[in-house]
Parts: sequence; C-alpha cells; structure tokens
Amino acid sequence: MSEELKDLQELDPKEKQKLKELMEKDAKSYRSPEGAWKWLVALLGAALVLFYFYAAGIAAVGTQYHLGVYVFITYILVFLLYPAGNTRMRLALSLLLGLLICGTISVAWIFDDAAAFRDRFMGIFDALSDAGIGAALGQAAGLWGLWLGAGVLGGALYVVDGFMMRRWEKNPTLSDTLFALAAGAVVYYWLREFEALNYRAGAETELDALISIVGILLSLEVCRRVLGWSMTLIGVGMIAFAYYGPYLPELLAHRGFSFERISTAMFLTTNGVFGVMANVLATYVILFIFFGAFLHKSGAGRFFIDLPLALAGRSTGGPAKVAVMASALFGSVSGSAIANTVSTGAFTIPLMKRAGFRPHVAGAIEPAASIGGMFLPPIMGAGGFLMAELTGLPYSYIMMISVGPALLYFFAVFCMIHFEAKKLGIVGIQDEEFPHWKTVLKNGWFYSLPLIIITLLMIMGRSPGFAAFWATLSCIAISWVHKETRMGLSEIWDAIQSGARNTLIIGATVGVIGIIVGIISLTGMGLKFSDIIISMAGDSLLLAIILIALASLVLGMGVPVTAAYLIVAVLAVPALGEFGVAAIVAHQIVYWLSQDSNITPPVCVAAYAGAAIAGSDPWKTGWTSFKFAKLLYVMPLLFAFTPSILFQGKVIESKMPEIESGAPFATVLQVNVTPGQDFVEGDVLALVQIGGQPQEIIAHKDAKVLQVRTNPGALISPGDTIVRAEITATPTRVFMSFFSAILGTIAFSGLTMFYWIRRTSVIEWLLLAPATLLLYWPTLITDGAGLALVALVWFMQKTKNNRDQKLAAAGGGKA
Repeated sequence: MSEELKDLQELDPKEKQKLKELMEKDAKSYRSPEGAWKWLVALLGAALVLFYFYAAGIAAVGTQYHLGVYVFITYILVFLLYPAGNTRMRLALSLLLGLLICGTISVAWIFDDAAAFRDRFMGIFDALSDAGIGAALGQAAGLWGLWLGAGVLGGALYVVDGFMMRRWEKNPTLSDTLFALAAGAVVYYWLREFEALNYRAGAETELDALISIVGILLSLEVCRRVLGWSMTLIGVGMIAFAYYGPYLPELLAHRGFSFERISTAMFLTTNGVFGVMANVLATYVILFIFFGAFLHKSGAGRFFIDLPLALAGRSTGGPAKVAVMASALFGSVSGSAIANTVSTGAFTIPLMKRAGFRPHVAGAIEPAASIGGMFLPPIMGAGGFLMAELTGLPYSYIMMISVGPALLYFFAVFCMIHFEAKKLGIVGIQDEEFPHWKTVLKNGWFYSLPLIIITLLMIMGRSPGFAAFWATLSCIAISWVHKETRMGLSEIWDAIQSGARNTLIIGATVGVIGIIVGIISLTGMGLKFSDIIISMAGDSLLLAIILIALASLVLGMGVPVTAAYLIVAVLAVPALGEFGVAAIVAHQIVYWLSQDSNITPPVCVAAYAGAAIAGSDPWKTGWTSFKFAKLLYVMPLLFAFTPSILFQGKVIESKMPEIESGAPFATVLQVNVTPGQDFVEGDVLALVQIGGQPQEIIAHKDAKVLQVRTNPGALISPGDTIVRAEITATPTRVFMSFFSAILGTIAFSGLTMFYWIRRTSVIEWLLLAPATLLLYWPTLITDGAGLALVALVWFMQKTKNNRDQKLAAAGGGKA
C-alpha cells in the first residue's frame, strides 16, 4: 500500500490520508516493526516467497507442506504485523489467551490426559444443550481453577500489553507473540500429524479435537485482525448455522453438528481451512502476487502508462482512454481492482481533470476500467485459478475463453468514454509533448516479455506456478536493460518483502473462507440454496441470474470479491446447471457478478479510492462508476443466452408436450437417438403413445445428444425431458456471437450515455433500446434489423445537425 501512495505526489496530505483510510477499509492498518522484530518478519516473508518459488520451479513438495507452510507463515505474520484493536478487544483477547494457556497447563500437568480435560470442558456444552444453562453453570463450576487462572493471567497480559504498546508502539505485544506461537503450534500439529489424521478420519482423538477448536478460534481472529468484523461474523454465523441446524426453519434445517465435530471437520481435513481456498492460494495466487511485485520493481509500470498515452492521449477524451488501456495492462497482472485504481489513477485521474472531465467522472472512470483487469488473462486476479480448480479445466483453457469477454468489457468502457467526451466537448491532450507510440514501443517492448512468457508457458501445458516462476526471473533480467531500473540484491529483497506483505490480505481469508465453504458442504446448504433459487425463479433463467446478482452484491459488501465468487459459486452454480447452463458458463456468470461490489454502491471501495484521488464526492463517484461499468451486468446475460461467446455450446432439452386430452402421462414407444449422436431440425427423436395414438417428438434445432432421459416402455408426464442435447459452438456461431456483441456494445454505450452523434431525444432513445437488444442477439436477421434502427437514429440526428448548422449560419449572416 505504501508504494502505491508514494506515487500520489499531487495529492495534499489530507486527501492522501483519506485515500489511505479507504484502502484500509477492508484491510486494517498493519505495523512496521523495528529492531529484531523487523528482521524476524522479513525473514519469514522471504522464507514464504523462496519456499513457494522452489516448489513451483525446482521440485514439488508434499501436500501437507504445500498447504501447511503457507497457512503457518501467514498466521504468524498476521499476529505479528496486525494489532489486536481497541481496548475492549484487547481485554477479551487477553482473557481468551489466558484460557488457552491455562487449558494447555491443565492438559499437560493437572489432568491425567487430554481425554479427561476434554470430557470435563466439553461437558459444559453438552449440559447446556441437554439440561439448560443451570446445568451448564454447575458443570463449569467444577473447573473454577481454570477460570480463575485464566482471569488472573489474562489481566496480567492486558497490563503488560499496555506497557509494551506505549514503550514499543511499532512492535508486537506479548499477547501478539503468544498468539503467533499458538497459531504456529496448531498448524505445525496439522503438518506433523497429516498422514495419521487421514488414517483416523472420523475417529479423531480428544487432543485432535482440542487442537482443532483452538485452530478455528485463531482462524477467526486472523480474519478479524486483517479484514475486520464483517467477514469474521459471516464465518461465525456459518458455524452457528451448522450448530443450530435442527432449530432452523424447515427450508434451512439439517441434523446439526456439535462444535467439536464442526471444528475437526473444518480444521483437520482438507475440506475446511486447508481446503480449496488454501490450495488455490498456495498453488497459484501467491506466486502471481510475487510476480506482480517483481514486475512493478522492474520499471514496467512506466511503460504501461507511456504506451497508452502515446496511442490515445490526443484522441477525443484521450486521458480517459489512456486510463482504460493502462488499466488493462496493469490489471492483467494485478489481483486487486483497488490497487489497480491507485496505481494507474495516480497518473490518469489528474490528467482527466485537466482535460475537462468533472472530478467525479474522472474518479469514476478509473475504477470502472480497473475492475476489467480481474477478467483479463494472463492472471485474472485469484478468480481464474479458483475457476480452474472448481471446474477441473486447465487454466490455459480458462485464459483462452476469457480474453474475448474481457476485451469487450474494456471496449464498452472505451465507447462510453468516447460518447461522454463528445457530449461534453472534451478533446485530447493538446498542450503536452510525448513521444510517438512507435518510439515508446521500441524503447520498452521488452517489458511485455514476462507476460508473454507466462502466456506461452501455460499454452504449452506447463503449470501456472512454473510459468510464474520463470516470468518472475525474467522481470529481474529486463530490469537490467535500463540503468535506472536495474534490480540488485537490495531491490530483489524489497520485491520479496513487498510480495510477502501483499499476500497477507488475501491470505487472511483462507481460514474463514475454508470454514464457510466447508460448512456449506457439511450441511448440504448448497443443494438447499439451489432449491431456493429454482423455486423463486420458476422457469426463468433471467430471474435466476438477477437473484444471483443480488446475492453476490450483498455478500460482496462484507467479503473480498474473490471470496464472494467462491462462496456464490459453491451455492449458485448447481442452480444454474438446473437451467441447462454449462458448468464453465455458470462459473463465468458468477465470477463476473462477484466483481460488482467494487463499483456498485453502497460499498464500491475501488470507486471510493478513485474519488479520494479525484477529490470528488464518494457517493456521486460510486454511481458514476457504476454508469461506466454497466457491461459488468450485461456480459453474464450474454454468457447465459449466447454461450458461444465463451466457445461453449448451448444446452437444449426436448420435452414431452402437453397432452390435449388431459391424460397425466404417455408411454414411450421408441427413442431414435443415442448419446453423442448428431441430429438436425425435423428429425424424429422419439415416438410416444397417447391414448392408443402414436405421436412423434420432433427436433426443432440442429444439435448433438448429450443424454437420453427415458427408455422405451417408460411412462412420462408433460414437461419431462426426453433428450438433453447441445447446440455445438461452431466457428460460425462463435464469430457471430462476437460480431453481434461488438455491435450491441456500441449501441448499448450510446443508449446508456444518451448520445450518438448528438444528445439523444426520447424518440431516438426509444429506437436505440430495441436496436441494442436486436444487435446483441447473434443472427444476421436481428443484426440487420438492429443496424437499420441505428441507421435511422443516425439519419435523424444528422438531419438535426444539418438544420442547426444552417440556422447558425443564417443567424451569423444576419449579424
């Protein structure tokens, strides 16, 4: 964060502090330790970077080390770098730490073994659920020594921490150190016992249970320290959901699980804390975060600004178009829309203001463009890697299908900027000299080599981690082309430290996200959510997508967008599958919608960061950013209804029609197709008998059979699926999808900006609206009709322009 703020030299101290506070909205301020603590933190960060580079580029490591080392170092660094919070929070944590220490002493020296302590301690919760609070208090009274010791020790820790905070403000307190040791101990236990835990899964020991309970509590605290209460409370709520299952409304009810069972399932297995989120972060994401730190240090950032400036700086609305292009370049290697906004916005937002864009518009364009980087390969933030993990598809394939939609998003923002600039009469940069784009490219083309290396290696079938390893090394090599950017040992060390720090914000989510996803699986909540979506949407795929968009927006208010994507994907992808949406298409829909909280009020942190740089009203900037990023909501609809834009086929179903006689069912006489078989429009797919009369089930489109849902002799009711098939995504269909999407996006931009070649009147706007819908639908007939309507609008506006020119000329002649 500090490195990005260094670039904002034009901001006054008050605006810079406001921006810093906004950037810390989702990430609490961390310390900068001094003395020995500084070196300890630095060595831990370096160990994290070097270990995962070694595992990615030199030799693979075992699963337990691959997952465990990341969680181990992340948890320790969080407790050392992020303070506990206010006075009340410190007191509560001191008491909790006192209880953990006294509990450890009790297990080691007072009770016979862990089983005896576990039975006494967990007996309190058993008594609470069986006999009520009175029995629980009676059971707790038997452990009076534990509570007394915890209170005395907790109070002492609180006093010592207060003294240390006053004496060494930037260094960890005693409680922070003990929490770090506790976190390291429970993760080390998981590492050491990994194989044994797999063998005794379902029959965990009492010590396993106690360790897992402590691990869950520490995971929640790690999240709270870095990301605040919102996401932490979601994790606590999910634990409560699992615990109180029998008492919930019928729609959500389940058998319920004890806290001990929840903890062991979430901490000891690879379905919770050490589950899919930890695997994706350790395998892919942190390596690309390290890569981004090295690329930034290599001097590539200046090239990513200079090239767009040379290409588009002098065009209509030039500085805003520079922002779009620079955001595409920065965003393709950035995992954060906020960091992207600050990095490019430090240069582009002041330029936009000087060119004539109002402050809230300048502050809105940058975040609207910046979130596009989350869709653009080769990196796509963390979401692309999660998508590969969840779908089982190669990441290179995810990259391939994502390029077109991502470029279409940037094209939409580009068009909207052009119309806005035309409407306001804003021209490009006229009073500044900058080199020709060919000169910029000649002097800095090599800065694109790391991105080319990543892309080529993954296309060749190498793992993303391996690609990131060699691309990072190439960053060091290209830095030596120019003397002023050469990376020596000091610069490499700085990049390592920056990369390690940048992993902590997303790393802090690993525990709580693991808990949330694990409990969804444990309780069967995913299927229940799918049922809710299907029942509310009826037969409407459009309504289902709207409901998922709302769920994603609400969830995104409390958790980072990557976490929102993972949670909504686990819940909503099965529901979309019931509507015939292919898995990869459903994931793309959810992933795009999960980004909406960055630019959609009331949260829109990326837009608020842009507002801080622009010195504009945050609320007004947020809504303006939403205006420029509207394609974020259009693309998921295109994915759903024209999946060939993702190179995917469209699933169709041939169903049993309604029976005129009102009979409840018909008998299948024969089925004429088999899975894998192609059929054309007019083919007879099946023959059924209704009241003694045979009836043919006719194909209405050309397609390929995916599944036959019935057999000869079976009884089927109206609405039952007979054949499930796919309309193949042929090259022609893919081309038409992109061609229509480009035309539709141009019309959509004019429609939403209320401008074509002049401001649109109500009648012109009403003509552009159906034209946009027609152009988006990928057929020659609809495109032709849409173009005809657009041409009509152009003719009407051209006529008005000619009339106005004649009137102006006549008025000038009279004068």
